[in-house]
Amino acid sequence: MKNVARMALENGMVIGEDIYSYQNELLYPKDTVVTQKVIARLARHSIICVAIKEEIDYATTHFEKVRLSSEFKYFEFTYNDCMPVYEKLMTDLVEKGVPVRMNKLMELYVKITSCARSGEQLLDFLYNMLPREDAMTHAHCLNSALIAGVFGTWWRLSKEDIFLLIQCGFLYDIGKLKLPQELLWKPDKLTELEYTKLKTHTMLGFDLLKDQHVNEHVIKATLMHHERCDGSGYPSRLQIDKIDIFARYIAVIDAYEAMTSARTYRQSLNPFQVIENFEKDGYVKFDEAILRPILYHIASTQLTFNVRLSNDVEAKIMEINKAALSRPLLQTEDGTQIDLSLQPALKIVAIY
Repeated sequence: MKNVARMALENGMVIGEDIYSYQNELLYPKDTVVTQKVIARLARHSIICVAIKEEIDYATTHFEKVRLSSEFKYFEFTYNDCMPVYEKLMTDLVEKGVPVRMNKLMELYVKITSCARSGEQLLDFLYNMLPREDAMTHAHCLNSALIAGVFGTWWRLSKEDIFLLIQCGFLYDIGKLKLPQELLWKPDKLTELEYTKLKTHTMLGFDLLKDQHVNEHVIKATLMHHERCDGSGYPSRLQIDKIDIFARYIAVIDAYEAMTSARTYRQSLNPFQVIENFEKDGYVKFDEAILRPILYHIASTQLTFNVRLSNDVEAKIMEINKAALSRPLLQTEDGTQIDLSLQPALKIVAIY
């Protein structure tokens, strides 16, 4: 809502709060539509200022509320303003061999992250961004760097290691810029040949960075971020003790960003769908000591939100189930409790 001077009121505006006279008489209840008659009566009672509803006051979903907020709009403007700068830095590196300008990348990081009050809000803003088909690969890398700062804090890394992790986020997928966009963002399942070509991006990125003056962890994260702790990854089928620690961090960030970013051909997964995907085999493929605290933090940020279940029942998230993070304890408006860990057939399909 916004406060509007009586003299600036216009027909069709909607009153946001009950209006009382100085004698405590209710003049107009909230949701009254402003007319000239209403304005005249307010003048007779010397009402100077009125609360008027804005577009955001009509939002019903969390997505709508976030995207209509002034904070998000400023974040989105700043992000979109920084994107061409990031694209040029990466393009110059890939196509012209221009050395990595890490100080410039960190300036972009600071400029964007300063638009959010907390790491949780930053993730929320990123989650509610709309896809940009013309810059999806660059957005994936830029988002990963932004996420790295939040996750690094949740992992309680030192400031130096968080800084290094952000550098990894900016550069680890740079090899994808050497591949066709139609291959990277093909909506259908890749053929075996296409998948083999896609997997070359780790080696392509390594080749781009190996002679650059960047930290060795950045180079290793670029090469190893698709290795998996059980030896099922690529390019070398390494197991956990052979995978660089920063590559293990980036592996989680990379998978999280991919699942939470909307694409032109699909919606982003909601936080509990992301957690469920990780829980299926994530503790085997990813470093459990790295993955588990992230999933717990993600789940905890959803407390008190309302959800809609696959059976169309709506409820509020009351408690996180530590043994099954994707299956919280809910409560409906009539007080009925739903323990999703005991009802595996039910899914959270929307969060408000």
